[in-house]
Amino acid sequence: MSLSDWLKQEGVPALHGIDTRMITKYVRDRSEVLGKIEFDDQPIELESPNSRNLIGECSITEPQLFGKGNTHRVLAVDCGTKHSIIRNLVQRDCEVKLVPWNYDFTQEEFDGLFISNGPGDPLTVPELIQNVKTVIDQGRKQPIFGICMGNQITALAAGAKSYKLPMGNRGHNQPVRNLLNGQAFITSQNHGYAIDDTTLPEGFHPLFVNCNDGTNEGIFHESRPIVTAQFHPEANGGPTDTMFMFDTFKSMMESPNCSIKASIPNPAVAPAKLKLNKVLMLGSGGLSIGQAGEFDYSGSQAVKALKEEGLKTVLMNPNIASVQTNAVGDKQADTVYFLPVTAQFVEEVIAKERPDGIVLSMGGQTALNVGVELHKKGILDKYNVKVLGTQVDMIMATEDREIFASRLKEINEKLAPSIAVENVPDAVKAAREIKYPVMVRAAYCLGGLGSGLCETEEQLVDLCTKAFQMTNQVLIEKSLKGWKEVEYEVVRDCADNCVTVCNMENFDPLGVHTGDSIVVAPSQTLSNQEYHMLRETAIKVVRHFSIVGECNIQYALDPVSLDYCIIEINARLSRSSALASKATGYPLAFIAAKLGLNIQLPEITNMTTGKTTACFEPSLDYIVTKIPRWDLDRFFRTPKEIGSAMKSVGEVMAIGRSFEESLQKALRMTHPSISGFTQSLPAGKSYPSDYDLEEALRIPSNTRIHAICKAFNDGYSVDRIHELTNIDKWFLHKLQYIVEHGDELQKCSDVSALSAETLKTAKSLGFSDKQIGNLCGSSEADSRSARLGKGIVPWVKQIDTMAAEYPAMTNYLYCTYNGAEHDLTFDDNGTMVLGCGPYHIGSSVEFDWCAVSAIRTLREMGKKTIVVNHNPETVSTDFDECDRLYFDELSLERVLDIYQLENSTGVIISVGGQIPNNLALPLHNNGVNVLGTSPLDIDAAESRARFSAILDDIGVGQAPWRSLTSLDDALDFAASVGYPCLLRPSFVLSGSAMNVVYDPEEMKAFLKAATELSQEHPVVITKFVEGAREVEMDAVARNGVVVAHAVSEHVENAGVHSGDATLIMPAQTLTNQQVDKIYEITRKIASRFSISGPLNMQFLVTDDNIMVIELNLRASRTCPFVSKTIGTDLVKVATKVMVGAELDLKELPTLETPHNPVDYVGIKAPMFSWPRLRDADPLLRCEMSSTGEVACFAPDVHTAFLKSLISAGFKLPPKGGNIMIGIQQSFQPAFLPTAKKLHDLGYKLCATEATAEYLNKHNIPADIVGWPASDNTCENVGIATKLIQEKAIDLVINLPNNNTKYVQDNYMIRRMSIDSQTPLVTNFQIAKLLTESLAKEDQMRPDSLFHYQKRATV
Repeated sequence: MSLSDWLKQEGVPALHGIDTRMITKYVRDRSEVLGKIEFDDQPIELESPNSRNLIGECSITEPQLFGKGNTHRVLAVDCGTKHSIIRNLVQRDCEVKLVPWNYDFTQEEFDGLFISNGPGDPLTVPELIQNVKTVIDQGRKQPIFGICMGNQITALAAGAKSYKLPMGNRGHNQPVRNLLNGQAFITSQNHGYAIDDTTLPEGFHPLFVNCNDGTNEGIFHESRPIVTAQFHPEANGGPTDTMFMFDTFKSMMESPNCSIKASIPNPAVAPAKLKLNKVLMLGSGGLSIGQAGEFDYSGSQAVKALKEEGLKTVLMNPNIASVQTNAVGDKQADTVYFLPVTAQFVEEVIAKERPDGIVLSMGGQTALNVGVELHKKGILDKYNVKVLGTQVDMIMATEDREIFASRLKEINEKLAPSIAVENVPDAVKAAREIKYPVMVRAAYCLGGLGSGLCETEEQLVDLCTKAFQMTNQVLIEKSLKGWKEVEYEVVRDCADNCVTVCNMENFDPLGVHTGDSIVVAPSQTLSNQEYHMLRETAIKVVRHFSIVGECNIQYALDPVSLDYCIIEINARLSRSSALASKATGYPLAFIAAKLGLNIQLPEITNMTTGKTTACFEPSLDYIVTKIPRWDLDRFFRTPKEIGSAMKSVGEVMAIGRSFEESLQKALRMTHPSISGFTQSLPAGKSYPSDYDLEEALRIPSNTRIHAICKAFNDGYSVDRIHELTNIDKWFLHKLQYIVEHGDELQKCSDVSALSAETLKTAKSLGFSDKQIGNLCGSSEADSRSARLGKGIVPWVKQIDTMAAEYPAMTNYLYCTYNGAEHDLTFDDNGTMVLGCGPYHIGSSVEFDWCAVSAIRTLREMGKKTIVVNHNPETVSTDFDECDRLYFDELSLERVLDIYQLENSTGVIISVGGQIPNNLALPLHNNGVNVLGTSPLDIDAAESRARFSAILDDIGVGQAPWRSLTSLDDALDFAASVGYPCLLRPSFVLSGSAMNVVYDPEEMKAFLKAATELSQEHPVVITKFVEGAREVEMDAVARNGVVVAHAVSEHVENAGVHSGDATLIMPAQTLTNQQVDKIYEITRKIASRFSISGPLNMQFLVTDDNIMVIELNLRASRTCPFVSKTIGTDLVKVATKVMVGAELDLKELPTLETPHNPVDYVGIKAPMFSWPRLRDADPLLRCEMSSTGEVACFAPDVHTAFLKSLISAGFKLPPKGGNIMIGIQQSFQPAFLPTAKKLHDLGYKLCATEATAEYLNKHNIPADIVGWPASDNTCENVGIATKLIQEKAIDLVINLPNNNTKYVQDNYMIRRMSIDSQTPLVTNFQIAKLLTESLAKEDQMRPDSLFHYQKRATV
């Protein structure tokens, strides 16, 4: 039965399509408003209900008795009593005599008098007030307890005055504070009147106060047993935080002489605010799957909070691309160390900086694990460093699965049946005891690393073997696959004040890691009972573990009962924390940092209202949907299924006022090729010929949401899809409605013929203009024109944490078609900055850095800023970074909507990566003022064929090339120039579908992939130049003249994508003549494209030639690295150029006056997530694979390189360790000096047969190891993969080429290295530099960029 059917059946009138936020604001701003619901044919007169005796209308007329024979006799006055109140009293052994409101009880015998809640103005019942006054005046010893109206009646009877509140306090999240002990609670309230506590007579005092508006929430008498609460302690299903008030009433009946202070539970005395001078914060390092940009956002918030408290901050984080590691700014740390976050380096920094405190909770699992190690080694005690927030012993209790389970049993909470084990045989034994299927969870790991569902013992042994390579404990637990997964974000302060900030529900049932699931906030399918049951459990657990700061708790909830299990808690800021912060507007990391200093929640101000408290639970009048972004198609062997181990590289967050609107927006945000909830696959991919739809529904994958749409289109019912997926039917019915409305739209062959009602419904369901046009056979432009012609426009709403109950001081915005007015006016005429969208391989935190730099520069110049982005992990989507933040789509439709609404002066599209850059020409064609380089020139540079033709025209060298029209054309080119060749699609980032081709078979496969990705533009083929070095030029030009630049050099030869390459600055191998040639080419290209703004160029350098690879007319991923290395923010310069501001060229690194480092070297190293990508081959190619980057600095290349490698998670082989070498014959002569160096350094070498033979011939001892799959001629040798798995090898160097017959063997060796956490090198230049650097391992020092640049200025 639908809601509509039920309402009709019960005769309940209902309204829909009402802008409830607009009504709330109307009432809020006018203090008192009368309203009515009127049908056209049934007019009614307006009347004020407050003039009526509403209490008399709802009170009983005859006394009633409940709990007959119970010990304590309570006389309860019915002003509109809730049944839950009576139940609570009876449960506490009370016999309750419920009497009418006007009953004369002044001469009655009772053990306690209770005055209930009720509606209306308390002054309408003077008889009741007089009766209560008589009892008070009698001086009885029996206690009086009032709730809600009972508070007002009691206070009026005592002699106080009441008044009408402007809007009333209503809802389940009203914060109150106990004035006797300072403790705060979340309460349920529904009242329009309050007591003026300044009018309370002598002896009476306020007991509770509202934390938001300061109004009275309860009173008590200093010597008599009289106590009241304006809120509802009995709220059903909750919150029940103040249920103790019933126990207080009972205590007073049992001991009438007991004081109120003694009767109310008192928390332990809260510790004083910490007095610190300097705090060390540990960052998370480079971005990786499971630990990404959310920690840059969290860390940035924490630094801001600490500096606001006047503390000196020291940051350790080698993530060069993050905003957090900026050296200058009010929101930045005082000192930044680009160093590995390891116990060794952290101790060295502690010894050098001598901080008083350390923050472990803002740097993901990296910081947490290092903190535990420092604690165990006694380093924190040695230097008297205090851990802020949750203490290490409790961190260990939450991370150690066995301790965690046992601590939960202490409070009668439960995990799924589970056994903690420390080896594979015990894991097998535990699984047999629990019964298959079982879930494996690794301790001290992030993002589900080392976890998975095992149906068989074989799967268990394989998974546990890999898990024990990275942890010393795993939990074997009963599988609850198919249950709902629910999360709560909780904060608690040192005074035990505790609130749940955000509740989220996974669209996918348990079995899919929450980082890989669609997530909805607030939960949509939980009952009130379920919601509050889990909320109360969260608070109980967080208090039991003495969490101080922020904590995330995850549940498995049985969809058919109230049974639940706790999956885990994270005693730190988590991935979900950033999402929850952006979803609610509640800055969790900022608040948590303050709480770590022992500042109490009620003392912290809600930043969005500027007047209410942070001790509250946000109200959401919208729905948020998070959808992950995967890049699995880059990795050929990696399965596309998703499970308990996270695989996504980023995420988007959409905001709407219906689930359908929010979901469709989110789907479009994940990839520009997706138009909404459709069966079309991302990036134009086709369904395979052997596609099994039911299998695709049954097994979660990165495209299952599209398979669900296909199933609806194929006639599947909601019940059948639910049967296959276990996805809640509520979600499936919503999806079915989208499909049904799409079918209605498709019946119309001309979008202009759609009725306004149909079109408005489509927009309210989240259909985009392009999507509607496609369904109607029309263009996006025609669809937009038809919509605007019918006056259908999006409404702009604010996120304010309070659902409009208080005015917002921040402009944190989203667009919706489910509304009737804007929340603000549009008179700023600001400059728009388009953000980067979801993090994915090739477009990550570096573009958020670029966007933030541009925003801050504009604001420094006094310009109003408008930011559009939808990535919850970013600093650019922090509402105090700009004047107006639109958390919305980076689509042509939405950017035009905002641009036209705001009457913006111009749009910066060149700092957010490829997504906004691809909008340059469409925006230009729609009359948008795109700031900087002309969109026509950007379009020419993005088109590979046009760009190559221009290079030929201006005489700039490049590799031989051809624009392709067919496979035969490609084969003909290869025959002309010879293999290898390089295929390059247009308008893509990070080398998507870019591949080196070595034979005709590869040509056919790779050309198909490139054509699918770049359907509107021809693919270009070039000759691949082997053995060339690669050089990058990052620069800024003004009117075609370069005004700032930086040159960096790749360690690896060309063939490795620049995002996967190791960069050195300053360049080490370029001659003066080569630099001059690069400068000459840069000048030519800047002039030809009339560049005004940022640019990035890549060059191939051979001994006698310099060739251009590509030109990007936007900021690049290397911008943060080179900007920080030379001490000049190139994006800041570019922003000034784009808005026509003045430049001081004398201060800038022009081509004539470069600012190359002199006394130090910076090295940027890639960060890979190979352990997350099952079966992926960790070989580097032209298509980018890395998920993040780090950088370190030192006086020389070698120690800088070692620090960068360690920062990227690479473990240096111990002195005298075992190194396995596998190199193909063509590499042997070049590698020989490297092998000798390794031997001379004392390492023991082993190698595959031919390599070992070659080394031994040259007097370099090397043991033979056998191939894992091919036949071995030598007997009794260790098999390479087995030796790696058994930890007998400390480093693997595997350098294959395309001519080897041992392709599978080499892959198995590389993959085993990844799965066994053994360091792996697959590039010759890296192997050579590593070997040279190992000789200087002892020379690494904890100095960083800050120190070198400081010395340079002294």
